Amino acid sequence: MLYRIVTLVGGLVFVAALFALLWFFCKKFLEHHGVKEQSSERATELATWTFAGIAIGLVFAVLGSFVLGPWAFYRTLRGHDVPVSDAAAIWWGFGIVLVALGITAAGFFGFLALVGAY
Repeated sequence: MLYRIVTLVGGLVFVAALFALLWFFCKKFLEHHGVKEQSSERATELATWTFAGIAIGLVFAVLGSFVLGPWAFYRTLRGHDVPVSDAAAIWWGFGIVLVALGITAAGFFGFLALVGAY
């Protein structure tokens, strides 16, 4: 029973870590493209919608997160008037989703191995 609780708490920590990584990468993306005003708030909105796209996409055989996450990033980015082409916005979104999910998954599998659940 203790392992289940530890794994559940660890999973929640890694969900928070995924959002934090998305926020960090979105903020760096916006700064790279010259967005200075309200960059933290814009990064939060961008990360929130990207996270929502990933979460909904995970329900659809995991691969949906790599479609809906970048799409949500692109749609939200269009509302912020960042000077990036449509194709570049989608590729940036895909890269952010891929790196954030990769880091989080590697950390979570390491955590599962550490507690003996994997």
